[in-house]
Amino acid sequence: MGNQIGIVSIVAVCVIVLLVGAMRKRLEWLLNLLMRSILGIVAIYFINNTLAAQGISLGIGINAVTVLTCGILGIPGLMVVYALGIYRLL
Repeated sequence: MGNQIGIVSIVAVCVIVLLVGAMRKRLEWLLNLLMRSILGIVAIYFINNTLAAQGISLGIGINAVTVLTCGILGIPGLMVVYALGIYRLL
């Protein structure tokens, strides 16, 4: 009886350790997505203001699509958003 409780305890601790590791990885990914999204919003805001001061209006808005594009892809996503804005002007 004592061996069975010991084995169950060891298995339970292993499962808990694996679950904590998986949650930490997911939390790290979500935090990374959130930080890239926030930095993308700030970058879009400042780039739009800088271009408007130069007399260029691309009309890149801050919405769910642009935020998710910048959040998932990072700087390349920001470049894609502005490339699409330039393509639309042509």
